[in-house]
Amino acid sequence: MTSVMPGRTARHTARSVGFGDNGRMRDGVNDRGTGLTGFRRYTWWAVPGTAACLLLLFVGAWVLDEDVEIWARGPAAAALAVEVAASVVLLSRRLALLPVADARPAGPPAGWLTAACAAGVVLAVFPLAVRDYGLWAVAPAMVVAIVATYLPPRRRRLLIVCAVVLALVPGGVVSLVEGDGELLYAALFPAGLVAFTVWVMLGPLWAWDTARRLNEARRLEAEVAVKDERLRFAADLHDIQGHHLQVIALKSELAARLVEVDPARAAAEMKEVRRLAADALSDTRAVVQGYRRTTLDDEIANATRVLAAAEIDARMTVEPATATTDLAESARHLLGLVMREATTNVLRHSRARHAEVDYRVAGGFARLRVSNDGADEHPAATNGTGLSALRERLRVVGGELTWDHGGARFVVEAALPANPATLAGPVHPAGPANPLDPAGPANSGNGAAR
Repeated sequence: MTSVMPGRTARHTARSVGFGDNGRMRDGVNDRGTGLTGFRRYTWWAVPGTAACLLLLFVGAWVLDEDVEIWARGPAAAALAVEVAASVVLLSRRLALLPVADARPAGPPAGWLTAACAAGVVLAVFPLAVRDYGLWAVAPAMVVAIVATYLPPRRRRLLIVCAVVLALVPGGVVSLVEGDGELLYAALFPAGLVAFTVWVMLGPLWAWDTARRLNEARRLEAEVAVKDERLRFAADLHDIQGHHLQVIALKSELAARLVEVDPARAAAEMKEVRRLAADALSDTRAVVQGYRRTTLDDEIANATRVLAAAEIDARMTVEPATATTDLAESARHLLGLVMREATTNVLRHSRARHAEVDYRVAGGFARLRVSNDGADEHPAATNGTGLSALRERLRVVGGELTWDHGGARFVVEAALPANPATLAGPVHPAGPANPLDPAGPANSGNGAAR
């Protein structure tokens, strides 16, 4: 990941990421954002495309050769069409399979495999009948390579070895019977052709399988990280709430028993219960605040990654890089919320190809500017509560938040006093709607770009 250097500009591009329900990436869409979409396209042209081109180039040239007898060219032409179609379908199906470790791979479609084998036999017999030793093995070698892509490693190696050995026989036998003196060429060239074809087909597919496994591992790792964080947060809440609630239950039970015997002591116990409840609420707020607190530094780094993953050419300018540390914590939090909301709007409410983020301290104010192209004609961001709520919160502490939609360009600008003393007032103008929500009403808007 490229870092943002002080006083400089960093640019980031990548492919977009697609998520399914509950944040799980869908198969076929999770290729995006990791480079797998382009890699799959390349692999398709390198494997099914190469197979079709080789068959059409070599066998097709033989079929069109007027020196070849018509009785051989007719059936070979029909078999070539079947072989090309079957090869493309079988290899495309193989590319669509997600390899799973320690699991038996799915087999090829029986109908297409049978058609490929039958066409391969035809395309081997007719060239061999006219002693074309350099051509007869092309189609059978392609069938062997296709079948090998569906087999596990041990069976694949066995198939390849057997195919290479058997490829020595047909041409050698025909050459011996005809006595044409080409025994060495007739036997060795087809065997080498089979080995070469298998190598050309399996190489890109092996790289594709490896990339798919790594991408699947990355997805699982991300899911595990999310679950671990949820468990950590749940454990913190359990530790705090469990202790306080247990004591509150015991104190309440004791007060209930003393209410008739010793009313004064019962009242004292109930006051203690009230104090414990207030402590529990305060501790819960602290846990939630620590879990959801954000800063400008974190959100700029997050925006760098997220915009790059969305295939948006993002220019990040931070001058100087240490300026955020001179702001009060509440100011860094507010600007972080602005950065988060602006990033969300770029992702959700535009078809942006370029975005610019500029942060600097000038004229006694910390200024943040986020702009992007490809903005929607009627951006939903201005109709919700995200930017509007943030504007009210910045005004309370002497800051300002504005946004402008001109043509296809959307610009968000925020300014806060750089002097920490001016930010001593409350951060939440009206208090959070939920007493346990330290982030305030802004988080009820368009959501965070996470």
